[in-house]
Amino acid sequence: MMPGGDQEPGSYYVGVDVGTGSVRAALVDQRGILLAFADQPIKRWEPQFNHHEQSSEDIWAACCVVTKKVVQGIDVNQIRGLGFDATCSLVVLDKQFHPLPVNHEGDSRRNIIMWLDHRAITQVHRINETKHSVLQCVGGVMSVEMQAPKLLWLKENLRETCWDKAGHFFDLPDFLSWKATGVTARSLCSLVCKWTYSAEKGWDDSFWKMIGLEDFVADNYSKIGNQVLPPGASLGNGLTPEAAKDLGLPAGIAVAAPLIDAHAGGLGVIGADVRGHGLACEGQPVTSRLAIICGTSSCHMGISKDPIFVPGVWGPYFSAMIPGFWLNEGGQSVTGKLIDHMVQGHAAFPELKAKAAARCQSVYAYLNSHLDLIKKARPVGFLTVDLHVWPDFHGNRSPLADLTLKGMFGTRLIIEAMEAAGHSISTLFLCGGLSKNPLFVQMHADITGGNGKNEQSWEGCVSQT
Repeated sequence: MMPGGDQEPGSYYVGVDVGTGSVRAALVDQRGILLAFADQPIKRWEPQFNHHEQSSEDIWAACCVVTKKVVQGIDVNQIRGLGFDATCSLVVLDKQFHPLPVNHEGDSRRNIIMWLDHRAITQVHRINETKHSVLQCVGGVMSVEMQAPKLLWLKENLRETCWDKAGHFFDLPDFLSWKATGVTARSLCSLVCKWTYSAEKGWDDSFWKMIGLEDFVADNYSKIGNQVLPPGASLGNGLTPEAAKDLGLPAGIAVAAPLIDAHAGGLGVIGADVRGHGLACEGQPVTSRLAIICGTSSCHMGISKDPIFVPGVWGPYFSAMIPGFWLNEGGQSVTGKLIDHMVQGHAAFPELKAKAAARCQSVYAYLNSHLDLIKKARPVGFLTVDLHVWPDFHGNRSPLADLTLKGMFGTRLIIEAMEAAGHSISTLFLCGGLSKNPLFVQMHADITGGNGKNEQSWEGCVSQT
């Protein structure tokens, strides 16, 4: 797909987004107009319950495939920059930057502990029992999905095959920017949000010593990052010749310090220009917007000018997403994955699949049209007015921060907790795969339609990414 005839040459940018199940790349022009898009699936392993693993080599190869696709047919010398975002999964490499196994099988291809991996339950309980002050910036309770408990699990369970040989522990976004530039600097976004780093104070030696990971203090945090850059900062000398060949791009183009995938989505929609669309949120402060990035899981991103501490909600994190603003991040550990589980596990799923295929529709498009037929004049939610499901099948991330909960549509509960702590939210902005499902978006509007205090009307401004 090529730019329009009035587009000035010399202004292309490539963005690479690594999600849970696939890698996507986009080519945009200097105005942010999408010119080309490509995606590629990536491998996942689940060797045992709560263990979820990936391969950094497989993910890099997929990045190369999609990048080469989106730049076909253009003059690559007019590409001005490259940026990455990715899930906050943990990548482990040895001192020579070779993959190390994060599994008992010793399979070094599987060198990533995925963000949704819950193997470190025992370790996170012990970390939370310390009541260390750094926990104040993760809602008072650290999540098993963060990096500290996973690192402690590796030390206690894979000492010889992984821990003792490890030279580098990367958040996946930072692995990708290293792979592209050879620069081991970490993004402030990754370290602040998932590793307990403070934008103001840096690392807290006492925390790592208290939880049994004093190794990092001893080597001045070289394995987890002692050079930290703000998201978007230009890394080193740009794209290395080796990475340029892999990606099909010119060597030396600028590569930005990366973002976590949800935070990239939050940056995009919270900063959206809504002028001229007749929306009620026009003219309201950016702090009144809540970004919901909804895919395999959901992240609820709100910003404030001053730090706000919300029990059970991660943050406040300074400049981790929007420069100069504090970030609070709520979330649901499973969203799209839970919907898939409920639909695909139903006894009628084979019949549904057949009927959807006969109409050349996805199963969800077919279900949505069927619900439109049977709901009559009332909102679709009334079809289940007497059915109540607690959908924290993978534990509650926010605002209860309880990984033991199994089986509440949590967006409204998260909003209420954030507002009770001091946020003032008037608009929901949705992006991610689930934002393309009109029923999912409508249900959010229906469920958050009144907050019980002033019956405030939530406005659904939807951005699809």
